[in-house]
Amino acid sequence: MDCSNKKIIIAIDGYSSGGKSTFAREIAARLGYIFIDTGSMYRAVTLYALDNGAVVGGVLDKDRLIGMLPDIGIGFKFNPERGASDVYVNGRNAEGRIRSIEVSGLVSEVSSIPEVRSKLVAIQQELGRDRGVVMDGRDIGTVVFPDAELKIFLTADPSVRARRRYDELRAKGVEVTYEEIERNVRERDRADETREVSPLRKADDAIVLDNSRMTLDEQMVWVMDKVEEKLCGR
Repeated sequence: MDCSNKKIIIAIDGYSSGGKSTFAREIAARLGYIFIDTGSMYRAVTLYALDNGAVVGGVLDKDRLIGMLPDIGIGFKFNPERGASDVYVNGRNAEGRIRSIEVSGLVSEVSSIPEVRSKLVAIQQELGRDRGVVMDGRDIGTVVFPDAELKIFLTADPSVRARRRYDELRAKGVEVTYEEIERNVRERDRADETREVSPLRKADDAIVLDNSRMTLDEQMVWVMDKVEEKLCGR
């Protein structure tokens, strides 16, 4: 497929638990691009808030978290066992803990804080400065990289997304109920769509992919055709 040495930015947005990270990671692996899971960055900030007294009785103290932002360092290191990068908070691996239901219940609220978004968007834009990047999140095609050459809006039925998330957590030994996960998925959808700062929406030039009934291989056939169009100009 290498029609030239051209490299592009592939921006993937969509709802929670829609398989964005798996989709984006596989695209990056096939193209030899860098994969950046922006959702894990917001989860990392949420975990820091939980661990450092910015959440009391389940209530987020936004002002306290904002004051902590200069102290939060976020980075990625490749984990050969997973074949993917783990997220680190101030030098400590946080990959396992950021996927907890406690973090999931607060991450939309944390990500709605303008100061949090400003800090992380700046990091994301620097990571993608040289292109050759696949980045997934909620506002990649609309805010972080509005000039991305390929924008995809990934979606699936909420019940399908809840089932995927439930199966993922159960496989990791996390004790949750399907009803709890489905409620969380729908609440996150509503929060992401209605927040004041960078709400979740499809970019005008994004291509919609509903993967409710698609395997990952089928999704790859679809997306690699779109990538070839951008790289080869056909």
